[in-house]
Amino acid sequence: MANRRERFIVVERWAQQRCPSFSPWRIGNSLFNLEVSSRNLALFLALMVGAASGFAQTAKVAVPEPATASIEGIVAVAGQGQVEAVPGQLVKLTDPSSALNPLSVTTDAEGRYRFTNLSPGSYTLETRLEGFKPVVETVVLKQGDAKIENISLELDKVIQKIEVRDKAAAVSTESRDSTATVSTRQFTTLPLAEQKFTAALPLVPGVVRTSDGKVNFKGAPENQGMLLMDSAHNVDPVTGSFSIPIPLDAIQTMNVNETPYSAEYDGFSGGLTTIETKPPSGDWHYGVMDFLPGFRGKAGHLVGVSGFTPRLYFGGPVVKNKLNFSEALTYDLKKIPVRGLAWPHNETKRQGFDTLTSFQAILSPQHLLSANINGFSNRRQFADITALVPQAASSDQGWKGVSIGATDSYQFRSGALLSTTFQYTRFDSNAHGQGPADMLITPEGWGGNFFNTWSRTANQFELRPLYKFPLKKWWGRHELKVGADLGHASYHGTSYSHPVQLFRQGGSLAERIDFQGGGHLHAQGTAAGEFVQDDWRLNDRLTLDLGGRLSSYSIGRSASFEPRAGLAYSPGEDHKTIIRVGAGFFYGVVPLQAADFLDNPTRVASFYGENGSLLSAPLVFQNAYVASIRGDGFVPVGRRFDTNPRNFTGNFEVDRELRRGMVVRASYLYSRTQDLDFVTSVPGVPGGTSLLGLANNGGSHYHQFETTLHYQPSERTELNVSYVRSQARGDLNALSDVYVPLEQPVIRPDFDRILKQDMPNRVISWAVIPLPRNFTVSPVVDVHSGLPFSQIDTFQNYVGTPNAQRYPGFFSLDLKVYREFKIGSLPLMGGLKGGIRERKLRFGIYTLNLTNHANPLEVYNNVTSPNFGHFVGLQHRVNGLVIDIVN
Repeated sequence: MANRRERFIVVERWAQQRCPSFSPWRIGNSLFNLEVSSRNLALFLALMVGAASGFAQTAKVAVPEPATASIEGIVAVAGQGQVEAVPGQLVKLTDPSSALNPLSVTTDAEGRYRFTNLSPGSYTLETRLEGFKPVVETVVLKQGDAKIENISLELDKVIQKIEVRDKAAAVSTESRDSTATVSTRQFTTLPLAEQKFTAALPLVPGVVRTSDGKVNFKGAPENQGMLLMDSAHNVDPVTGSFSIPIPLDAIQTMNVNETPYSAEYDGFSGGLTTIETKPPSGDWHYGVMDFLPGFRGKAGHLVGVSGFTPRLYFGGPVVKNKLNFSEALTYDLKKIPVRGLAWPHNETKRQGFDTLTSFQAILSPQHLLSANINGFSNRRQFADITALVPQAASSDQGWKGVSIGATDSYQFRSGALLSTTFQYTRFDSNAHGQGPADMLITPEGWGGNFFNTWSRTANQFELRPLYKFPLKKWWGRHELKVGADLGHASYHGTSYSHPVQLFRQGGSLAERIDFQGGGHLHAQGTAAGEFVQDDWRLNDRLTLDLGGRLSSYSIGRSASFEPRAGLAYSPGEDHKTIIRVGAGFFYGVVPLQAADFLDNPTRVASFYGENGSLLSAPLVFQNAYVASIRGDGFVPVGRRFDTNPRNFTGNFEVDRELRRGMVVRASYLYSRTQDLDFVTSVPGVPGGTSLLGLANNGGSHYHQFETTLHYQPSERTELNVSYVRSQARGDLNALSDVYVPLEQPVIRPDFDRILKQDMPNRVISWAVIPLPRNFTVSPVVDVHSGLPFSQIDTFQNYVGTPNAQRYPGFFSLDLKVYREFKIGSLPLMGGLKGGIRERKLRFGIYTLNLTNHANPLEVYNNVTSPNFGHFVGLQHRVNGLVIDIVN
């Protein structure tokens, strides 16, 4: 017999079919399909004005047939000749005409489930268990059917939980974290400035990209965050930057998590980004994207190639049902012009490749071995040119390396799961100027040649075992995990610099910076940690995440404890409202760049009068680890770091499902980081001791209020609109701001002020809208407050309050329009046979900054310049073609 809730839902469905006004939020399935095109056009207009429109519909009235059908079966894990039942597993059954109220049951001690009193029709049967591939099946019931649908769970490629949020489905208490997901579909359908995963990060409301290209998460730069690829670290071991590329077509999902309360994550004080790659398929497939070069015209003439970024993805079985393989390859040649410089000396040029080769060996139904090799080599010429930095004064950058990883996953008969991940990374990087001439800094910009040349070779090893216990029942359901991680990183390199000269507006020399000694750098560090995590589902309305980890570092704290907790609660029986609350402590790593700070070249500053005479003895800034002592200022403290960056993050969030496929979110996030590394100059008396100090008692704090509307009325249609109100404040001279990616020629004293990534107001909106005749339009709108900047004098010192000025407000409308054709339906292609006939040719155009809005990137901020206050480096409209062959 059906339980009380099942009987209520059956009665509710019958009432809705007899009287559509019974539930005004429901949408009739048949009429919805007929009106999808007009709704999509309306969605596009709604995006242009930054708001979503409602669509009234009337369902067709139909007399329901008697509900006499049923579905039952067993949920089990098969392997090694035995079948293990899965008790306590949630199974859902959804009627598409009533998707907001799916039926759900929990399997009994023998793994059995049963749905009864069902009306004839098509249903979706679904169950998901962490560590296994999700099962989603369609079951068609006829009058009187009693179907047996046994469910066999297969081990998945990735053991760690993949939180997929911001979708159109009903909100769920399964996730306690605030996670935004960018999927493969969004990578390929939305207009991106580059075909790289980093270009999609600013689509997330809390992610900000500054004018120098750096990405910031919850007010902190990427160097303070962490990027994981298939559960392994994927950052530059020396600086922590997201410099290791991943082919776009190898990515299955990218999750940006501002509140990662699970204790299994480590090594960051900012945000966490996780990338899950596509597991190799058991069927052969391939795709070819962007295989035609882009050309550039000038004054009515063709002047060469502007870019060529072909991408290839293919894979399939090497040994049927035993070993699968996939390969993703991207070649990147791009010439990016900068407004404000004269053509043809106004381009930054990028060239390189990245490749990811993956294998998946199915050793048994319960034993899976995955491995991948990620190789890359990239070079960027004139990397940092702007309207105020010509090519001659810019720097070239290069990076190459390889990452080799493997994950072994085994499912025990008890339901326990053991996963072990190992990865080795080698990362080589370098940068140099265009020549040996002195670097020149004037109120009008830079000249001469960039002053610093460096190279680094880094190696990193990590081992991460994880054990997940069988499901436990005690006041609810417990998913208990324990694990450990061990990592070791090291690097050696060189850093040399030649003089920097600062000039007054009249042309006289004001200051000269020389460099002494240094040159050879090296450092190494080891980190170890253990964690325990309990995902405790008390009932279908309340879920808790409780965990903690203990870590130790050879550079930094010998022991640190990080407690974390998250809660998700649904106050109503309909599960349409979810409240999420969480808080946790996070410890970041001390970058290797900080561990060898003393061996950097020593700066010597000489000051000159307007007549060219030396005003006093030079100031020699000795590199030193320093601490701030009340009454004494900064004093040297020796070499040892005894602390790590420590972050506290807390959030409160409410999600509400307004109607089918429409979810609104309101959230508040607070983040405070202490013990950050920052650099500051401490001038002494002429001829005395001056310091260029690295201190580790810096900090920052960040407030963020966000409201987001996500609407997905169908699988192919999607609209997302977010408003973010935020504030970021902290030390301006964070180590990553002074030395990454290039060392600053002039290092000022540190201040605690508004950070350069502070963006008080932002609206970010994007959509994917299918149109008639297989057309798709994908707009992205970004509107936000101008980023802050400081006024400076001849010596590059702050004038007034740092970061008290702002650029004009930013507005950008990017648009992508394309149409898909089946290759077999094209002229002259009808004779093709096999799978190639079913492939699709995607052809279209894209435009970045469609309205050609100015959006300046630079400003004359030197108060002695006659151009002071003028904004330059305006962004321009960029057009291009879309030509892809996809599955």
